Amino acid sequence: MSNKVDFDDYTENYNQLLNEGTRFFSSSEEYFARYKIELVRQNVHSPVGRLLEYGCGIGRNIPFLQHAFPNSTIVGSDISGASLEIARRDITGVEFFLEDGNVDPTSPFDLIFVAGVFHHVPVARRVEVAETLFDRLSPGGQLFVFEHNPLNPITRRIVNNCPYDEDAVLLMQSELKRILRDAALIVEHMAYCLFIPPRLSALSRLENWLGWLPLGGQYWIQARRPA
Repeated sequence: MSNKVDFDDYTENYNQLLNEGTRFFSSSEEYFARYKIELVRQNVHSPVGRLLEYGCGIGRNIPFLQHAFPNSTIVGSDISGASLEIARRDITGVEFFLEDGNVDPTSPFDLIFVAGVFHHVPVARRVEVAETLFDRLSPGGQLFVFEHNPLNPITRRIVNNCPYDEDAVLLMQSELKRILRDAALIVEHMAYCLFIPPRLSALSRLENWLGWLPLGGQYWIQARRPA
């Protein structure tokens, strides 16, 4: 595996790099954030008082989380201090903290959102990270994890050509499921997603019927901490 990527090196051009890698699917880098958070909103059926985005980066997802959960207290965390500086500069009404081992939230979260993080976590530490998420959830709290699908050849090409994915080790849906279960989380739902580009929006309803098909660009897992 390549050396660990330092996301501080990519804060200023993160959106540009993302758009260059995914513009064949959507010309707007916002599409992916909106898509995922709408999936989360549709599948949360209990009040969300406190919400954490674990691995929030420069905060691309945060405005969509604010829109989807307007009555929630939203917190973002990341290992990149430079990314958090941009998030704090551009986004109001949100608390951000650095994942450096020195700060840990004292109040639990009803919902934790994690998108594109686990493939950057060293394989030997993945259960440990899942256990951290478990510890931060309130009893009955929900966890939503989105990851790249290694079975999709286009996804693999994007990852292989992306500078900030240089250290990426993709994981199968079944592997992530095992990791979450090893951390004592209860897996409630799994599905593949991102089949149909927005320019074919007339076909978008098919997405709901294709979740079983392991060809989507990504997949997601919904889990919860036991009550």
